Amino acid sequence: MHVVVTGAAGFLGRALTGALLADGETVTALDRRLYVGLATAGLDVITADLLDRDDGIRQALASADTVFHLAGCPGVRDRGAAVAWARHRDNVLATARVLALVPRRTPLVVTSSSSVYGGAPGAPGRPSVEDDPVRPLGGYARSKVAVEELCARRAAAGGNVVVARPFTVAGEGQRPDMALASWLAAARTDRPLRVLGSLDRTRDVTDVRDVVRVLRDLAAGGTPGTVNVGTGVGRPLRDLVAAVGAALDIDVRTVIVPAERVEPADTLADTRRLRALLGYVPRTDLLDLVASQAAASQAAAPPRQPVLVT
Repeated sequence: MHVVVTGAAGFLGRALTGALLADGETVTALDRRLYVGLATAGLDVITADLLDRDDGIRQALASADTVFHLAGCPGVRDRGAAVAWARHRDNVLATARVLALVPRRTPLVVTSSSSVYGGAPGAPGRPSVEDDPVRPLGGYARSKVAVEELCARRAAAGGNVVVARPFTVAGEGQRPDMALASWLAAARTDRPLRVLGSLDRTRDVTDVRDVVRVLRDLAAGGTPGTVNVGTGVGRPLRDLVAAVGAALDIDVRTVIVPAERVEPADTLADTRRLRALLGYVPRTDLLDLVASQAAASQAAAPPRQPVLVT
């Protein structure tokens, strides 16, 4: 089977591409950043922007058996006119191009974000349901709402498209600006962990390996629609902080800083639709997840240069 992964050089894209190749799939890894990795049988790399008039992009998307569209402009806290345009270009316009090039019959999984909900709605502990009204709190979330609207039009026209809304994804290869990655880096250099808002804020944390499995199963299932990708369990930030200390076997310190409006207090996925479609829901062992991410980031870090004393 020929699979195309856009955004293949990113956090989730690399994990998905690696899993597909390990299972013997033929994969076209498409990203404007160079996909760096060992040459692998079955892997074709296209280093180009989705909005380029590139024949390789056109042919790959038109001929694929399955497409995973992960490419986009990440980050909820970035601000400014340049960021607003980047989000519109890389999230909305790039998705429109993918939708235009992928045949309607081809299974297409598009990653959106739980940020479209604006946090858990209503009473504390009430999970976000796919049919809830969206409440985007910032430019990133609004761009993802626009992406979902494009996908809804495709689905209404008979297109085979699944919109996945991942909640907090963690694990090997996580971007350095994301919480766990930045906390591990801070703890290793004896700096306090910067926590936004409160240690009591909660996140629905899912292992990137489980997210990869869910995305692949959603594509294989062939049921269009919008699906939360999470565990249905909210974890207080204090638990994540404790897991960082346990993974590194050190005492960690925290500093609490104000959270911006775009940072919801709590996120929690309603997983009933996911279970109905796939027959399972991911379960996260937080200590194991953080330990594996810590080990992977340590192995990937460049060796420290010796300090010369003269």
